[in-house]
Amino acid sequence: MLPLPDVAVPLIMSLSIPFTEPTFNRILVLLAGTILAKGRRTITSVLWIMRKQAPGHMSDYHRVFSRAPWMLMPLGKILAAAVIQWLPDGPVVVAMDDTTAQHKGKKVYGKGCHHDAVRSTHTHVAYRWGHKWVVLAIVVKLPFASRPWALPVLVALYRPRDLNKQEGRRHKTPIMLARGLMSILMRWFPEKQFIFLGDGGYASHELASFCRRHRRQATLVSRYYGDAVLHDPPKKHTGRGRPRVKGKRRESPETVVAAGRLRKATVDWYGATTRDVKIKSDQGHWYKSGGGLVPIRWVFVRDDTGTRRDEYYYTTAPSLTPERIVSLYTMRWPIETTFQEVREHLGFETTRQRVANSVLRAGPCLLGLFTLVSLIYAEQTRRGVHRLCDRPGYHKTEPTFSDAIAEVRRLFWTETIFRQPYFHKTFNKWPPKLKALLLDYLTQAV
Repeated sequence: MLPLPDVAVPLIMSLSIPFTEPTFNRILVLLAGTILAKGRRTITSVLWIMRKQAPGHMSDYHRVFSRAPWMLMPLGKILAAAVIQWLPDGPVVVAMDDTTAQHKGKKVYGKGCHHDAVRSTHTHVAYRWGHKWVVLAIVVKLPFASRPWALPVLVALYRPRDLNKQEGRRHKTPIMLARGLMSILMRWFPEKQFIFLGDGGYASHELASFCRRHRRQATLVSRYYGDAVLHDPPKKHTGRGRPRVKGKRRESPETVVAAGRLRKATVDWYGATTRDVKIKSDQGHWYKSGGGLVPIRWVFVRDDTGTRRDEYYYTTAPSLTPERIVSLYTMRWPIETTFQEVREHLGFETTRQRVANSVLRAGPCLLGLFTLVSLIYAEQTRRGVHRLCDRPGYHKTEPTFSDAIAEVRRLFWTETIFRQPYFHKTFNKWPPKLKALLLDYLTQAV
């Protein structure tokens, strides 16, 4: 078995549950090579990094993703449990979103033409060919950072409608996939309460109704619409005939805001700061034919600094205060940072898998690697190691993911690669400054 850094052994070894021993040994080689590699994260480039540390034929490592019998869900549960250990008592905040990873090729499984929110603006809509991944990430404040991080734990691939029809599978929208992942997370941890955060794409009655049915364990906070149609609850049924399913229609949120006065409030804001805003809030029941009534509280937010446009938010827990709703929604932003870091530092869009098993495994594994690296770095900082990758003209006040992966790379170089007999004696004879210079070069984030 490939030697591992001491700080990473407990967490990495806990991931061995769904694998056979030969497959897990190859997984360790691929894991170390993916962390040490820069640029593309193809299996060939990973094996080129590991070289003599990767025994056997290279096709054995390709088959780890395409043919080996193992499942992703147990890995997600292990990572989720590891992340929750870093959380204080109270509700678990989970950000959910989808991201499109470009993947070209005529025979790539699951590929489709999807809206790319990152490259789109209010006046221009961009589309990309590739895979759309629905991601659930637990928001956690790690000890080395003042800002919360979003660590992915569950991932699902959105398949185009034509592909589902061809394979005889019921078509599922991103909202339906997110609802399924939410159910899995709640079933894994029945004693926990979850607050799910979604952007405008997840402001659906379907998710709101789901969280209402599971209100003892789930709360949804998401964007809302100024022209939304809300109702009063129906009056108690008396007499004959069918009972009413909804009451009198209420004024829309934008009408209430225009007719009333906004009050000042201080809320938690993006970047772990606070901001003075003006808000207006009210309650109502959201109705959809066949979906019933869902009691909600909506909040209108106006940023007096003018840096952000006016927004509406809502929650399925009307007991939450307006300030709390706004503060919770701003905790969704770290998942956008996670998507950016995974692309830049883990080669999320550089894989070359095309068959079904490989496609369904490679993307989630890279997102899970973000969580794994972050947790290893958090444990390393707990032991007193705290390095920042400062460069001339760029001074950091706290670590980012580039510092995390640089430190984890340093651990793997010193305790995995250079621990091998044919490197160990030579490496230890080098002057300390030369060793430090070499490690700084090998562990650069980009």
